[in-house]
Amino acid sequence: MSQPVAPVAPAAEGTELIAIGRIVKTFGVKGAVRVQSLSSVPGRFQGLKQVTLEAPSGRTVTTTVTQVREDRDSYVVAFEAFTTPEEAVAFRGGLVKIPRDQAPPLPAGEYYEFDLIGLAVSDETGRRLGTLEEILETASNHVFVVRGEGREVLIPATRGVVASVDVEARTMTVRLVEGLLDAQESDRHAL
Repeated sequence: MSQPVAPVAPAAEGTELIAIGRIVKTFGVKGAVRVQSLSSVPGRFQGLKQVTLEAPSGRTVTTTVTQVREDRDSYVVAFEAFTTPEEAVAFRGGLVKIPRDQAPPLPAGEYYEFDLIGLAVSDETGRRLGTLEEILETASNHVFVVRGEGREVLIPATRGVVASVDVEARTMTVRLVEGLLDAQESDRHAL
């Protein structure tokens, strides 16, 4: 499965945007920012020319990427829109977005996380478990956080558990491992 875990938002021209990075903090004195990748696409940031930045306040700006440098587990990115750290700081915690049609196609059976967020999740008997709201990355596999009906269910994102995904219909069907819901319910009541 490929990332990003991020909301999808329409662009001003009606183009759907996807988040590929999160602005962590400013970097240096010329307005560059440190960006955490939300994408597992190799070279995703190196080829960027133009992006839309979305601040936590909801303010958006479309800007040209002037420089990208990989730095440890993140990227240092300079945008034409920022020339000082003071200009960039308003976007700390914000998202770096590109048009959805710029996302490369994936092999059959693989999905971008932004396509999975918001899916209605049911078990194989048709019982609705909730909505997939978040995807956690663990050492062994991703974990789907499904919330609904006053509860949160953690579902391993493995082929043995995920029975089917229909992105068009916005649904996911899962095979519940014996006792999975019972164990999570008892843990919730113990707290």
